[in-house]
Amino acid sequence: MSKALVIVESPTKAKTISRFLGKNFRVESSFGHVRDLPKSKMGIDVEHDFAPQYVVPKDNQKTVTALKAAAKKAETIYFATDEDREGEAISWHLAELLGQPEDKVKRITFHEITETAIKEALEHPRGLDIRLVDAQQARRILDRLVGFELSPFLWKKVRYGLSAGRVQSVAVRIIVEREREIQAFKAQEYWTIEGVFAKSGAEFPVKLHKVDGKSLEKFDVPNEAAAKIITDALAAAKPVVASVERKSVRRSPPPPFTTSTLQQDANRRLGFSARKTMTLAQKLYEGLELGGRESTGLITYMRTDSVNLSQKFLTETQAHLKALGEQYATGTRAYKTKSKGAQEAHEAIRPTEVSVTPEEAKPHIEPDMAKLYDLIWRRAVASQMPDAELDATTLDSDVTGEDKKTYTMRATGQTVKFDGFTKLYPDAVTETLLPETKAGDALNVVKIEPLQHFTEPPARYSEAGIVKALEEHGIGRPSTYAPTIATIVERGYVIRDERRLKPTDTAFLVNDLLVKHFPDIVNIEFTAKLEEGLDDVAEGKQEWVPLLRDFYEPFKKNLVAKEKEVNKKDITETATDIVCEKCGKPMVIKFGRFGKFLACTGYPECRNTKPLKEDGTPGERPKEEGTGEKCPECKEGELVRKVGRFGPFLGCSRYPDCKYIKNIEKKTGVTCPECGKGDIIEKRSKRGKVFYSCNRYPECKFALWSKPTGEKCPESGDLLVFAKGGTVACSNKTCKYTKEAEAKQPAE
Repeated sequence: MSKALVIVESPTKAKTISRFLGKNFRVESSFGHVRDLPKSKMGIDVEHDFAPQYVVPKDNQKTVTALKAAAKKAETIYFATDEDREGEAISWHLAELLGQPEDKVKRITFHEITETAIKEALEHPRGLDIRLVDAQQARRILDRLVGFELSPFLWKKVRYGLSAGRVQSVAVRIIVEREREIQAFKAQEYWTIEGVFAKSGAEFPVKLHKVDGKSLEKFDVPNEAAAKIITDALAAAKPVVASVERKSVRRSPPPPFTTSTLQQDANRRLGFSARKTMTLAQKLYEGLELGGRESTGLITYMRTDSVNLSQKFLTETQAHLKALGEQYATGTRAYKTKSKGAQEAHEAIRPTEVSVTPEEAKPHIEPDMAKLYDLIWRRAVASQMPDAELDATTLDSDVTGEDKKTYTMRATGQTVKFDGFTKLYPDAVTETLLPETKAGDALNVVKIEPLQHFTEPPARYSEAGIVKALEEHGIGRPSTYAPTIATIVERGYVIRDERRLKPTDTAFLVNDLLVKHFPDIVNIEFTAKLEEGLDDVAEGKQEWVPLLRDFYEPFKKNLVAKEKEVNKKDITETATDIVCEKCGKPMVIKFGRFGKFLACTGYPECRNTKPLKEDGTPGERPKEEGTGEKCPECKEGELVRKVGRFGPFLGCSRYPDCKYIKNIEKKTGVTCPECGKGDIIEKRSKRGKVFYSCNRYPECKFALWSKPTGEKCPESGDLLVFAKGGTVACSNKTCKYTKEAEAKQPAE
């Protein structure tokens, strides 16, 4: 009979913990949640205080049986699930299922899976925190009420298969509203006067800053004519230095990662989706084997909104920084959490041991995991380093124009005086050297020219951007961001387009429907207030049943009314003045599974349909253009270009007698380097992500996530690809070669 049973969520975590404990401990995994609300029905008794009707899924029954047997044999049971609300709820579900006496059950938590942390947790067990359980349970019930009640409404009024969610619908609204800003945007022209001056042979860029002492605003030079007046006045310019200002600028290190900032930075710097980031972080937390070492957790718990760091980590970090140089170990820093509703006294995400550097870990873990660990390690250690110091110089030179006006041309430069935290956590700093000058010095004009610009619309949200927006508005919790983004992509509300989230026609239609008829569900302030209510439940300030009742009763009343009030045709059809050429009846714009199209109102007698143009206006079906290529199936028809719901394709001209179709390949003009025969073409994954692969698949399985340039890396010989920030990089992950792109990436 074992003295103690320790239960965790995952086998990996169990394996890591078991090596820290002696033979008197048995460590088992629950494989996540052991029970949940049923999938086939709502599973909530609304009439009796929203009592949840939990079930043990079939796949979990064997695990539960084994845990019950182990629990009976143990003297003490330790629930060692994660230290957040979700982990507390898993422990509570286990306690309910195992049915053991309360004095036999203990709860332990820890920020990191290391021997010290585990043994310290065992010395300080506690009981289950029912407040955290209630908060998680209330969230689960809230989400089930919205999903199970509102999704069927969308099936009836729009189309089957749609879904609504308390957090996902708000996320879709934010993305849709940004897209409408982009659609409504009108570019505005403006010009700048720029040039190059020189002093003693050293050239530097300048830009018109003032006219007669008045600072130039963005649209003060609105067109080419206005720009030409200025450049004509400066045709014989003889600039003289008016002033030189030098000052020191300090840049402070960012705080260590929270869940949100980790997802944002991993997306920006590494191109990882929120889901991928959290999957990799989970593995780093649960434990990995490094060479001869046994499995140990490499990072602390990755679901946190705290920026606190333990004293042990701070002490170890200062010792590590001294090895870099005394100037880098100038004392510890403390940061203040800024996120709304920050809760649970976790630490920030950090390495468990500063001594396990990214260089040491890299050979023993998979490449993407190594990249994420490198990011976490550097951010945490850099947060304790001194400011970076820059020397910034502003040089103003005056030019008297032929119109007698004084034109002030400004040059700015900066140099790194002390790299500080950027030594470990590089930040974008461009050094620009200006020649030594003083007031009164004459400068030479290399060139002065007008440059045309146009204002640009706001960018679509990246995953980093939407995570930041949700956090700023207090929507969701750290653990919800990744699954929320994954859900709205999988359900067809958004697609990933060049690492940006683009809403589909479905997103616009469903969002407008919810905004009009269920404004609270997609109201940012209302949703944030609900989150605050859940936080209050976790802190014992609010009872969870009244919170649910205050939400559900008006929601249900409105839902019943809208079931009768809303007509499907009013949502999915828009009248037009187009007449069907086949039967003479009017045509309408309808909304189908694959977007909008024109359809005859004489359906089902007349089944005439037409596509819409890319701008959403009614258009004629594109003429079928012949390719001159014989159909390989019937050997009689010609392959012609057609457009269907999935876009353009090639089909047999003898359709419907011959139904042969062939996808139109979007070639990059690059030959496959692996087989030497196929072409690299653009494709989309099931989740809408663009990638590039050989068109001889499955014979050749070569693939890339970035578009190839057609050139080969001078160092490794592998293909070069377009990378972030206008650069070109080697497609081989182990090769660090990179260079500035000579031209912009070809349009997709």
